[in-house]
Amino acid sequence: MRVFVTGGTGLLGNNLVRALRSQGHAVSSLVRSQKKADALLSGTGAEIVVGDMRDVSGFESALAGIDAVAHTAAYFREYYTPGNHASSLEDINIKGTLALLAAADAHGVRRFVQTSSSGTVGQPPDGSEANEETPASPKQLANLYFKSKVDGDRRISAFVPKRGMTIATVMPGWMFGPGDAGPTGAGKLILDCVAGKLPGVPPGGTSIVDARDVASAMVKMLGRDVPRERFLVAGRFYTLREVLDAALDAAGKKHLRFSIPPTLALGLGHVSEAWARLTRGTPMMPLEGVRMLLDEIRPSSAKAERELGATFRPIAETIFDVVAWYGAHAEVMASPTRTAVTA
Repeated sequence: MRVFVTGGTGLLGNNLVRALRSQGHAVSSLVRSQKKADALLSGTGAEIVVGDMRDVSGFESALAGIDAVAHTAAYFREYYTPGNHASSLEDINIKGTLALLAAADAHGVRRFVQTSSSGTVGQPPDGSEANEETPASPKQLANLYFKSKVDGDRRISAFVPKRGMTIATVMPGWMFGPGDAGPTGAGKLILDCVAGKLPGVPPGGTSIVDARDVASAMVKMLGRDVPRERFLVAGRFYTLREVLDAALDAAGKKHLRFSIPPTLALGLGHVSEAWARLTRGTPMMPLEGVRMLLDEIRPSSAKAERELGATFRPIAETIFDVVAWYGAHAEVMASPTRTAVTA
């Protein structure tokens, strides 16, 4: 196939580019920074297209002759910084995606796979695992990023292609993996942990997945022609204790002894966000992130395992590779070209 990948320098995007290229597919990758693309995608053989999801018309000519689009770009990481991000979430995650859909359809693209989030499904009242059709809870919809994905999914489902393009949705869990140069909240958690910046282990847990495993599932989805299918590729449930223990093991450091109680974690979330507003930085413990971890929602990836053959590597392997990647790519992390649009 000839595949157009958006968000090519993001965590999911750069791993997807590598997965596609390893199977012999031709890849064009949309990026916002040529310099960052040179650092993260060098040697992949991908064609680099510099553009912005706020202006799809500026790069849509690159869709000519493309068989499939894998849309991983989203406004995500900067959502956790102080300020009102509603307009950026709307412009990039919803309007930008709809514009890309229309452009892909106009150019005769056969298959479009867009990236949503497992955060768009809630917890069933009976405590069972969530599936692709479980609606999000009011608490999740209070998170404007998750809400942008729910609204985007709804509007994408209403989009009617004019030339037979099939549309599918992948819904990853909390992604960790090598190549997280942003870094996302996942990468920042590992970096802060290894650097000794965490006062203790936050409570709760969530479904965690290696970005490389999501990429593998997406490659299979891109090769299908089933319309309107949705797959949770959420990985497995892990506590924050398991994640941070794995990071410290990989770094050869002692485990954190102190486990932060839930009430204290919520308090630290408030303090962390107040300090971030004062310093115009990023909160170490975003309040909404703490709340989501305490909810311990457990989406099921059974459908993806059954229909796509999705598999999930153990958390220790993923976190070891994350720590090793950061150790080997200090120059990328020092780059001033980090952008707001990431996978």
